[in-house]
Amino acid sequence: MSLRDLIAHVPQRGRVTWIAVRPSRDEPMRPVDHVEAVLGRGLVGDRYRGRGPRGKRQVSLIQAEHLPVVASLLGRPVDPLTLRRNLVVEGINLHALQRLRFQIGEVVLDGTGPCAPCSKMDARLGDGGYAALQGMGGIVARVVRAGTLRVGDPVVALGWPDEVAVVSADGVESGPVAGGSGKEFS
Repeated sequence: MSLRDLIAHVPQRGRVTWIAVRPSRDEPMRPVDHVEAVLGRGLVGDRYRGRGPRGKRQVSLIQAEHLPVVASLLGRPVDPLTLRRNLVVEGINLHALQRLRFQIGEVVLDGTGPCAPCSKMDARLGDGGYAALQGMGGIVARVVRAGTLRVGDPVVALGWPDEVAVVSADGVESGPVAGGSGKEFS
């Protein structure tokens, strides 16, 4: 098995445990049970929605298993509201998804990279907040198939974006492998 194959092989299935949007930069996060993900735009009601179809930060995700580690490093509980990520996911290594195409419920996302902690984490979490989140800030992603994200939705790796076509609800295939090559996902 090649390194490329090993990287794309993520057998775990995760689950969304929490969702929130933030209307603008300094407003508090607003927890929701579900949210619409708009193709190439992001989440309805979130400040990063509409920054362009190639925007890399349309959705931010953090791994639930990292929250107790950050809390331990800080010596106090950590609320997902404070971390300002859109989704909390458990049961799958998000770092493994940061360059892959993956599905959450009916929505398909392309991981675009790590989500580094912002400079405001010390102010939000207290002294050492920024340092505690290093390497545990989660990932960011781009919406490549629209739909509704819900708490409880499964999270599944699909593979490399250049190998997995996206089929919309109306049967239109898109992506770098549109036309039948590679894996199709609907």
